[in-house]
Amino acid sequence: MARDIEIRHADGGVVYLKSRVPLDEYERHLPQYLQKWSVERADQVWLAQRDVPDRWQTLTYGAGKAAVDAVTEALLAMPHAARGPLVILSGNSIEHAVISMAAMQARIPVAPISTAYSLQSTSLSKLKYIFELLKPGAVFVQDTDQYDRALSAIDLGDVDVICSKGASSRAAYRAYRFDDLLKTVATDRVAGSIAQIDPDAPAKLLFTSGSTGVPKAVNITHRMMCANATMLMQARDIDAPPEQATYLDWLPWNHVMGGNAVFNLVLSRGASLYIDDGKPVPGQFEKTLRNLREVSPITYSNAPAGYIALATALEQDEPLRNSFFKNLHTLAYGGARLPDDIFDRFQKLAVQTVGQRIAFVSTYGATEVAPAATTTHWFTERVGLIGLPCAGTELKLLPLGNEKFEIRIRSVSVTPGYFNQPELTAAAFDEEGFYKIGDMVEFLDPEDVDQGLLFAGRVVEDFKLLSGTFVQVGTLRVDALVSASPFIQDAILTGQDRDYVGLLAWLNTEACRAFVGDASASVPVLISNPVIREALTAGLKAHNIAAGYAGSRTIRRVVLLEEPPSVDANEITDKGYINQRVGLDRRAADVERLYADAPDPGVILVPH
Repeated sequence: MARDIEIRHADGGVVYLKSRVPLDEYERHLPQYLQKWSVERADQVWLAQRDVPDRWQTLTYGAGKAAVDAVTEALLAMPHAARGPLVILSGNSIEHAVISMAAMQARIPVAPISTAYSLQSTSLSKLKYIFELLKPGAVFVQDTDQYDRALSAIDLGDVDVICSKGASSRAAYRAYRFDDLLKTVATDRVAGSIAQIDPDAPAKLLFTSGSTGVPKAVNITHRMMCANATMLMQARDIDAPPEQATYLDWLPWNHVMGGNAVFNLVLSRGASLYIDDGKPVPGQFEKTLRNLREVSPITYSNAPAGYIALATALEQDEPLRNSFFKNLHTLAYGGARLPDDIFDRFQKLAVQTVGQRIAFVSTYGATEVAPAATTTHWFTERVGLIGLPCAGTELKLLPLGNEKFEIRIRSVSVTPGYFNQPELTAAAFDEEGFYKIGDMVEFLDPEDVDQGLLFAGRVVEDFKLLSGTFVQVGTLRVDALVSASPFIQDAILTGQDRDYVGLLAWLNTEACRAFVGDASASVPVLISNPVIREALTAGLKAHNIAAGYAGSRTIRRVVLLEEPPSVDANEITDKGYINQRVGLDRRAADVERLYADAPDPGVILVPH
């Protein structure tokens, strides 16, 4: 796609940007893509996942359409499901995908819920709140035994419960078996229901949490999803034959990146999605590496932390490296900035393996944008770019000073609002209908807009030191984690109205245990281990030297935290992101430890 940007300047220094490239035509809803590929690529794998004997269980487009139609017929016949929405309590799975598509065909909004709200939360408060907000007509549960505590905490009266595994009945409900739904004979009711799908009706309700921790149900329409998938395909035209059009991805489908940017894009493109049962966290990344030895993706997405671990593995394993780069067209990242060191290591590996550099692309947006608003659709050596507006998208940039702008978004793929939360909907848009995402951006080159935009942090997260210098939280946090790798798993930055920046950090326990050669060492023992503390200090010292000891770019003190981040308190989101503001409030005593005139022995002092 060409970089052809229309620029308009308004009073007060406001800048409007939009692409002159028109958005390509797109389908009315996702079931149309499923119908298309079930005819044109009936025998191609649509979905694959590991089964119990550790083999790839596959579902073709032809068989997938038949399964979705059968479940659609069953949903239409249930006493309560049509009232909607249909809540999903499950991780990524073939059954999850089939029932989601069936719900869309039955014109029932589908609401996949974070597994953390059911399996990690102690209070189940967010799960209870969500059920009260949605008042669902049906619930799909992957395994009723696994989710028994969650199911016992919610009112399932007048709710159709569907399960794939586990006991079929409890005192409070009777569950339909998913396998029985697959045996339903589809009638003309299915085609009739599909014909009545309104492109502007809710297809999904995806939850996102704000700084208050109250879950918001974002209304994702059929039109939003199809338009956004087309935006991404238009920006990244990957010419790969069907047998190579393969994705491997772990991102959860309750999150807009996994559920829309990956799942919808795969379906729209007629590609194959292999569900990665690993994650870029200690103890689970080995599964991802095993899968990458068997599956050669055409594009691969991960968070910066995942790329850090993957780079090390690729450098040490030639067969893995050959499999990974075999069909690869692009590498994608979003959210946090990719460290320059990781970019350079991947380019070196790509040249070594396939003889050419690989394109790193980034996408920027939010759940409310389904999710892409901007993207880099050209090869660039600069990391941290969020690119330029996608086709069909307009940006509004409000000046904040220091060459930074608050960014707002207007697009066919922006949500019409939040489900049953009109007050939040009203607050989310400005007088011109632009969605207020709450982020800051800056131009890479103010004299040449085509060079793209840089992410400059969250308006509510960045802070000033006493010197008046701004600290860019997102950028510095990633740099600190890279410098302290592999010892730190995650961290909170401190320093608002203080003299310097500090760090509240959680150890990567598995990496630290391997480093000291003690597989059973407790977190308190690891925190006090002098070898770990010295290695961590050396990494952050090197970072400070590279930053030129600039006050807003250096870390001077660190406190290692024993208590993990809390899901219930919204200190960590269901997507695994640390909530900076909530964390600072909860850890106020630790912040005071960091800045004590005479710090206790537990505080790590980094040369500055």
